[in-house]
Amino acid sequence: MRRVCDISKAMEAAHRLLVFLVLCSGLNGCVAVGESASEPVKTMTVRTTAYTHTEPGGSHSAMGTRLRFGGELSSAAADWSWMPVGTRFRLFDRGAWRSYVIEDYGSALVGKQTIDLYMPSDSMMRAWGVRTVSIEIQEWGSVAMSRMLLSQRRNSGSVRSMLASMPESDGGNER
Repeated sequence: MRRVCDISKAMEAAHRLLVFLVLCSGLNGCVAVGESASEPVKTMTVRTTAYTHTEPGGSHSAMGTRLRFGGELSSAAADWSWMPVGTRFRLFDRGAWRSYVIEDYGSALVGKQTIDLYMPSDSMMRAWGVRTVSIEIQEWGSVAMSRMLLSQRRNSGSVRSMLASMPESDGGNER
């Protein structure tokens, strides 16, 4: 029994690594349906909230990677049926652009067009509060990857809701 458990853990670790590598590669070639890579970046106004690692879920994203803030990319969460895993966007705040990638989700986000931004402290999270901001989508994530990851977690009602809201087929295109 222990050997089966070890193999299962190794397979799970390999799966997380594969997903991480796909996300780190930038999901090149993923563009919004009806858009081409040469078209302008999509700008939208969205409601944002903030979360931190002291909340349920801890310091790791749904991808199994450590939540990050600052540097090249910061972590964000959304309903993956609306904004799929791997979606990269940036927002302008206090005179500077900050880039984010969707690599997490939360039950409170399901059915809402809200993005939850990771903050490294409770005070930063509270200071952010709720804001409506303009974002620029740099690259849409993968609906297929979102579906694959969520299908392994069907025991959660919020996951089942996201899966039910995803298109059956994306016609060979990502969002």
